[in-house]
Amino acid sequence: MSPASTGAPTAVGAVPTASAAPDPAPTADSDSRLTPGGPGYRRMSFALFLAGVATFALLYSTQALLPLISGEFGVTASEASWTVAAATGGLALFVLPMSALSERFGRRTVMTASLAVAVSVGVLVPFAPSLGVLVALRAVQGAALAGLPASATAYLAEEVRPRALITAIGLFVAGNSVGGMSGRVITGWVAQEWGWRVAVGVIGLIAVGCAVAFRMLLPTPRHFKPGSLRPRVLARAVRDHLANPLLRRLYAIGALFMTVFGGVYTVIGYRLTEAPFGLPQGIVGSIFLVYLVGTVSASTAGRLVVRLGRRGALYLAGGTTAAGLLLSLAPTLLLVLLGLVLITAGFFAGHAVASSAVSKTAAHGRAQAAALYQSAYYVGSSAGSTVGAVAFHASGWAGTVGVGVLAVVGVVTITAFGSRAARLAARSEPVPATR
Repeated sequence: MSPASTGAPTAVGAVPTASAAPDPAPTADSDSRLTPGGPGYRRMSFALFLAGVATFALLYSTQALLPLISGEFGVTASEASWTVAAATGGLALFVLPMSALSERFGRRTVMTASLAVAVSVGVLVPFAPSLGVLVALRAVQGAALAGLPASATAYLAEEVRPRALITAIGLFVAGNSVGGMSGRVITGWVAQEWGWRVAVGVIGLIAVGCAVAFRMLLPTPRHFKPGSLRPRVLARAVRDHLANPLLRRLYAIGALFMTVFGGVYTVIGYRLTEAPFGLPQGIVGSIFLVYLVGTVSASTAGRLVVRLGRRGALYLAGGTTAAGLLLSLAPTLLLVLLGLVLITAGFFAGHAVASSAVSKTAAHGRAQAAALYQSAYYVGSSAGSTVGAVAFHASGWAGTVGVGVLAVVGVVTITAFGSRAARLAARSEPVPATR
């Protein structure tokens, strides 16, 4: 999905790099970068939109199908959830290395290679003979997909004029959202008729088409300046960011919010296909249309911060998420759906606030700061998918809700600790001398 923008999905799908800063003060006439209405801009925008669709459709392609995978392989929800956790975990581990490779070999090269590997694996996934092989393939797929969030926003920052950058990033983010949502919806309906293998195969073929069109449409970069792979520089930036208390809190908040979200949406299929609801697979897949609520809440997060401050917005997001979790315990389908709406709205708002704060807080090495947030975010996704499924196996939906509530309590506690630290820091500032 960066976390370095004011909207949540950008944080999910893009990692800006420090080298992505525009050249110093180009004039409007001399600036040869892309701009809306100019040659190449539409091709570039559509190409990255398709890349976003392919990335997130592949990344979460098995999430809506877990009950069917459990049934075929005779495994529990917690075991089947590894098909999601392995992909997001692979992405989390490889975001930093991929960001470094894009600095050396170029954004388009890394994105193209990443998509090529990911879609190739996607074509093999339907033929996995066992759960172990399926999980291994998904881990490789997630690691390959790490090259997209590590490179896409950097490409845009280098090739698009600053005034058009937010719009261009928005189109890429739209691809992320559409891919994540449509992948789950499509697999749900296809699987209902032909099974989960055909469903993930269809997603794989769609991703192949997106990858081919992406490579054909994306303009050749004209402003990329290759750097060298210097592990010491990377390690120093990572060390500095992890030494920053505020950044550590933001990373933890992002991971905890995603723990809630990953757990809920990994297990919700089991909840809705079992009694008392007994919904068919196609309807369960369509539940992911609730993601549209997240798009709205993420877009309003900036206004929440203006009115309530960053910590106030985080408190509100955490409270909304917790209310949704508790409401989803109801045995009524309408109330469960309303609970999912609140969980989704709260998650995306909180994620938007935390992710945008990362880029504002990092004084240098913003690429690495954002990549660390990405890693924490997807570690949270993997943990939520696994722990939420284990809790469901042990205690039903109430167990998954309990894990989510504990994560929200963690968010509120960390935010309160940050508020206290800020007050203490303000008190310790020297008072200006007066004459």
